[in-house]
Amino acid sequence: MTDFNEARERMVERQIVRRGIRDPQVLAAMRVVPREAFVPDYVRDLAYEDRPLPIGNEQTISQPAIVATMIEAAELQPGDIVLDVGTGSGYAAAVAAAIAAHVYSIERHAELVATARDILARLNISNVTVHLGDATTGLAEHAPYDAIIAAAGGPHIPAAWRNQLAIGGRIVMPVGRELHYQRLVKLVRRGEDDYRSSSLGEVSFVPLVGADAWPGPDAAQCDAGGTVGTMDTGGTGGTGGADDRRPCPMSAGAHASRHRLLAVA
Repeated sequence: MTDFNEARERMVERQIVRRGIRDPQVLAAMRVVPREAFVPDYVRDLAYEDRPLPIGNEQTISQPAIVATMIEAAELQPGDIVLDVGTGSGYAAAVAAAIAAHVYSIERHAELVATARDILARLNISNVTVHLGDATTGLAEHAPYDAIIAAAGGPHIPAAWRNQLAIGGRIVMPVGRELHYQRLVKLVRRGEDDYRSSSLGEVSFVPLVGADAWPGPDAAQCDAGGTVGTMDTGGTGGTGGADDRRPCPMSAGAHASRHRLLAVA
């Protein structure tokens, strides 16, 4: 039988600390949140492997290192109000909630919303509230946010998130014009209309689907790259621009490879 406490400590030391994560609050949160509680029983013994894992609805729980990287980049502090985009099973929200005052998390899959709420309740994590809806519109009723952390990649940062970010707030999000390969971007709001961005490295996440991101899948025929439609190739970088491609269904194995860190800048 797996000793999950030992496996969790080994994960922190080998996968998190060795990758340069130093924030003591992040390391403490990663040590206390039981990742095995957030995955299906059939992959529970793999909970502390250095990889994403499937959680249903063609979604994955992120690789532990990318969760730690994003939360460290968000510079969370006690008292912060956080918007977590792409709840999944609730793991990243739980890690953030071990540091921040409250995490509002939004997920578009009703089944995952129910699963996350159940797991968080069983773990007595009371400072995470999970909402069902289009994450690209944010949650204006709880704004402004000190940090917004997104576990899905879009062609640009949604306008609503910028507007709902507090002055001094941070957005950490995978951004790119390729559906499944992005740059992890950190955006800091310095003033009312003053935003500064930096790149943290290459990542691979499932697409952010919504009104201000990628359109949802439809019945059209997918191309070999897992997309439908055509792409406007003008420009570089993934900070905006038109893109008519839509994410199409992927195999379970393909989805399980998402939510991972490819390189650090």
